[in-house]
Formats: sequence, C-alpha cells, structure tokens
Amino acid sequence: MVLSGAYRELLTAAAGSAAALTGLLFVALSVAPRSQAAGYPAVIREVRAAASLLSFTNVLVVSLFGLVPGTNTGYPALVTAVVGILFTAAGLRSVVTSPETTRVHLRDQVGLFALLLLAFGFELGGAVELIAQPASTGGAQTVCYVIVGLMLIGIARAWELVGDRDTGILASILVLAGRDSRSGDDAVKKGAPPPASR
Repeated sequence: MVLSGAYRELLTAAAGSAAALTGLLFVALSVAPRSQAAGYPAVIREVRAAASLLSFTNVLVVSLFGLVPGTNTGYPALVTAVVGILFTAAGLRSVVTSPETTRVHLRDQVGLFALLLLAFGFELGGAVELIAQPASTGGAQTVCYVIVGLMLIGIARAWELVGDRDTGILASILVLAGRDSRSGDDAVKKGAPPPASR
C-alpha cells in the first residue's frame, strides 16, 4: 500500500466529505436563482460553479482510488491534476472570449484561476513524485495538502453560489471599506446614478 496509516484515515474522511458536499452542491444549484451571481455574466457563474464541482470531484477521485489496496495514488492524482489544469485553461478562455465579460469582470476572476492553477500544479508535482518514488513522504503530503485545499476552494465557491454574492477576501474588504465597484455598475445598468463617493 502506497498510503497507509494516518494517510488512509485522511483519505477516508476526505472521500466522505467530498461525496456529501457534492450532493449538497447539486441541491444548491437546483434551487439557486438563475440570476447573475454578484453582478457577473452567466459564463462566469457557470465557470465558478464548475470549479466547485471539479474541486469536490478531484478530492473524491483521488481519495477513493487512494483507498484501493496496492494503488499508487500518484496516478489518479496525475490524471485529475491534468484535467484540472485543462479545465482552468478552458474556463479562462470562455471568460475572456465572452462578449458579456468586461475588464472588471476579468480582473475579479484572476484570483480564482491563479488559485486553481496553483492547486493543480502542486497536485501534479506531488503526483509525479509519488509515481517516481511510491514511498515518498513529500509527494504524499503534497497530494494530501492539495486535497484539503481543494475542499476549501469548493466550499468557498459553493457558498458564493448559494449566497449569490462574491465571498472573496478582496471583495469582502472592498465591501467593508464601502468601495464595492459592482454596486455602482449595477446602478448604472438600471439607469440610476452611481452612489456618490465619500
């Protein structure tokens, strides 16, 4: 067994959590309003929803295959990392080429795409290390850290969908500072003057 002991306990917990969260995500998507989340175009909402689903699916796949006796966890981690990188590239292309996307929208999505590339890049590195050296503790820890990170990314994106708002750190700071630029954009779209700056 490549991953044993505490690693297997972590994979078991991650698989159960990812399965439950995936089911809750489906429920949230089915009951959530179809309006533009946080003032974003539909393509951005779809990409962010897919990012949440991909994060949970990645955790579920790596965890379940890692629990199969005698399976090198590096192989499923390698496949899911490549799929994740390709998804990130495709999502970025979809957002950039959408006629509804403005420069402000694109700027707001940079953090998500950078975070996904970072997570999948580390997963790819850990997977390659596990394939080359199945007993590598560093590779196993990297893959497990990425699993935990992807769970957090998926939860944040799912909460954003349910709350119909941007829950990112930068967006939250802007709201607390009273400088939420999207509220002014929405007012302009509805024909009302933007709020006066203080």
